[in-house]
Amino acid sequence: FEAIAGKCVLIICQKEVRDMNTHQNVARPFWKQPESRRLEFKEIFPGGDQIAKTAIAFANGAGGKIVFGVRDNPRDIVGIPDREIFLLEERISDHLFTQCAPNIIPEIFIQSAEGKSLLVVRIFPGSHKPYYLRKKGRHQGTFIRVGSTNRPASQETLESLERQRRNISFDSVPAYDVRWQDTDLKEFLSDYTEATGRVLRDTHLKNLGLMVREQDQVFPSNAAVLLSDSLHRSRLFPFAKIECARFKGVTMDVFTDQATVSLPVHKAPEACMMFVKKNIALGATIGEIYRKNRWEYPLKAIREAVINAVVHRDYALMGSDIKIAVYDDMLEITSPGPLPDTLSPEDLGTGRSVIRNRTLALIFKDLGLIEAWGSGMLKIRQALSEYPETDVVFRETGHAFQVQFRKQEDNGGRLVPGKHQAGTRLAPGRHQAGTRLAPGSEQLRILESCKIQLAISELLKIAGRSDRTKFRKTVLNPLMNNGLLAMTDPDKPSSPKQKYKTTPAGIEKLERNSVPTGTTENSPAIQDLGPS
Repeated sequence: FEAIAGKCVLIICQKEVRDMNTHQNVARPFWKQPESRRLEFKEIFPGGDQIAKTAIAFANGAGGKIVFGVRDNPRDIVGIPDREIFLLEERISDHLFTQCAPNIIPEIFIQSAEGKSLLVVRIFPGSHKPYYLRKKGRHQGTFIRVGSTNRPASQETLESLERQRRNISFDSVPAYDVRWQDTDLKEFLSDYTEATGRVLRDTHLKNLGLMVREQDQVFPSNAAVLLSDSLHRSRLFPFAKIECARFKGVTMDVFTDQATVSLPVHKAPEACMMFVKKNIALGATIGEIYRKNRWEYPLKAIREAVINAVVHRDYALMGSDIKIAVYDDMLEITSPGPLPDTLSPEDLGTGRSVIRNRTLALIFKDLGLIEAWGSGMLKIRQALSEYPETDVVFRETGHAFQVQFRKQEDNGGRLVPGKHQAGTRLAPGRHQAGTRLAPGSEQLRILESCKIQLAISELLKIAGRSDRTKFRKTVLNPLMNNGLLAMTDPDKPSSPKQKYKTTPAGIEKLERNSVPTGTTENSPAIQDLGPS
């Protein structure tokens, strides 16, 4: 991305910003933009603590502007009389100095708009968080910006602001009530070695931020717990899971499929992709010499959005989990926690990156799940270039961040299939009883999942099944008989610690069968998928 010429980067950034503001052009003057996380309008100086609260909320977040001389509803430029503007500037400075702690030093300047004078108070992101009202104290007087409103900070938010001041990420904090020896990282260590070729010793674990030594004791970091197979993961982080649902129609009234992904965080994205592939359509182009399969949504973009949700969600927020919702007209991914305070929606897609969970981000990069900092939104945009019928919208909704892949509609409200869908036959991306298994069926989804070792209980969750015996007979055994899947402990097939791993022949088969799920007519059955 950095090697791209500056002109190309500018074009990408402009398009990104338009989409993220519901196609509004941010090149408009700021006084014509709606109030937001970083912008507030005032016609006159109000009484009470309103200005101080807004300044505090901006300083605790991404910064912002308070613009005087603009009526917000309805929007009207009323201006500030020249004889009053310097008195107003002095009043604002005194107000912020006496009301806010630590001190907030604003930049105040005059802006001309439609022949009238506006007074703009610019608040920068603070470096001494949390900021609060002096008279209420830190616990009662700290405010944050949520959308276009100021909200009192919760205890969790106060702790987050303290970590920001100390430049500490939540995932690097020690999990003091978990002993290091009780942290089951065997599976993660195996996956890490396989991905990188490096064996992690204690020194490496400390350098990565997974092991924390304080005085004479050793603790796992929160990141280590999230990566572990330990029961402590679900105890400490019961909401570090992903709820997936396929809804009938365009509302949440009725769901047709549902799954909960509760795995070590580095395994969660692939499990989520299995659910997505199971619940979106697969197109097969008709009338060409070679059939070209095309998914209803760009899988690369969805996978990137899921990985970003897992890496960048706010794990300190209790009571909120990641949600993936598939509707007839949209696929939506919701991640707990807004964008990091110093990052605005306008920054997405520019290559600028602010990492909320630094330890997890480094691990994901080592595992190859992340390629480069700040490249995620660019990859989403590139994947969408082949899907002109699909728009992506990025939204901050309260304490959450959403990515929506929306199908376009024509003037009559009908979904537009897109030019690439002309002459295609759509098949549901799930195995239907009584049909032959296509390359891209449930078996190949299992092969994709087992690129990392998984127990049968984990595979049952991924496949959305409950009958262990039938699953082993109809899915696992045919794959093992064809040499595509293997047990990690073949000498003890009934061992409770038994796991399954895709073989080199299975990896090769996946590479030749690039479509990982779905069924179409005239496709070879699973019996034909052996090594060739």
